[in-house]
Amino acid sequence: MPDPMSPPSDYPAVADATIPPLGRFLAEGSALVTWPFTARTARRIAAARRGDGRAVMVIPGFLAGDPMTSRLRRMLRIAGYAPHGWGLGFNRGVTADLLARMQGRLEHVARADAGPISLVGWSLGGLYAREMAKLRPDLIDRVITLGSPFSGDPRANRAWRRYEALNGHPVDRLPIPVDLPAKPPVRTFALWSAQDGIVAPATTHGQPGEADHVMRVACRHIDFVTAPAALAAILDALEA
Repeated sequence: MPDPMSPPSDYPAVADATIPPLGRFLAEGSALVTWPFTARTARRIAAARRGDGRAVMVIPGFLAGDPMTSRLRRMLRIAGYAPHGWGLGFNRGVTADLLARMQGRLEHVARADAGPISLVGWSLGGLYAREMAKLRPDLIDRVITLGSPFSGDPRANRAWRRYEALNGHPVDRLPIPVDLPAKPPVRTFALWSAQDGIVAPATTHGQPGEADHVMRVACRHIDFVTAPAALAAILDALEA
């Protein structure tokens, strides 16, 4: 578990800020194959924890929805937390009313659970989480990002072309005002992987001052919400 009083210490010796190479991208497919075989290990990791019952909202990545994060939410429940999906359907990109709709969802969960919420955002979902924490820090306890490109070049990934084709706006000119690298006024944990085949690792751990804690995880981008190593890191961040 990271020392909550220590500065980020898990930056790589050499930054990897370019689009992941094709071989690493193709290797992402292995995550889909291993998902069924890691469930027992994930459950064992979750069962060994003693969460404090806090509400945890999991925000899906680009082209994903709550079904894709269901296993992580099950594990969070086993670990002693009160998990919630984001409840806004299929995440196809940023819209002008996105943050308003997310705020309504957060307010609903905060009322139901009578306390601040921890946000766990996968990939694009982590960018939403960071921006919501800037708008409503009173509702949010901490933000944990999973391979989220909040720093550097927004095109240093293998998804930006599809994003622009689906949304009709450039990835560097979103329809809402944002300052992605700016750290929210709550505790932030940036989980990143050198094996990430979709997003440049350097954009997901950022620069000093852009996150409170940086945690390296041995997993692919796709299995940030299923890999036992990622689950253990998420639980460490929730307990820190």
